[in-house]
Amino acid sequence: MLFIEYPQCSTCQKAKKWLDAQGIDYTDRNIKQDRPTIAELTDWHERSGIDLKRLFNTSGMVYRARGLKDKLPTMTDEEKIAELASDGMLVKRPLVIDGDTVLAGFREAEWAQAFGVTKA
Repeated sequence: MLFIEYPQCSTCQKAKKWLDAQGIDYTDRNIKQDRPTIAELTDWHERSGIDLKRLFNTSGMVYRARGLKDKLPTMTDEEKIAELASDGMLVKRPLVIDGDTVLAGFREAEWAQAFGVTKA
């Protein structure tokens, strides 16, 4: 499983602690130093069917600076993927890729369901 994060992100830190507490193994990747490529993003989108808008960090400074809120509705999937690949800070994080499962952002209930974790 691939865990893509920005180490200074508090949500990423919380997600990482959750994965560790569940004993779930992952490969860690810094999104700023090693951003997702067009090929990776295309593959993840095709395998998971995730809505590309969910992959955007809509609260981020880069997203706002580029005016993407107004541009996204008219962009093609290819344009959205190219935009995401252009700057790792545009990608919602943490991002987990495990087979056909792609999780963007950390929502504990969603992650627990995806990984078959039940609360004791």
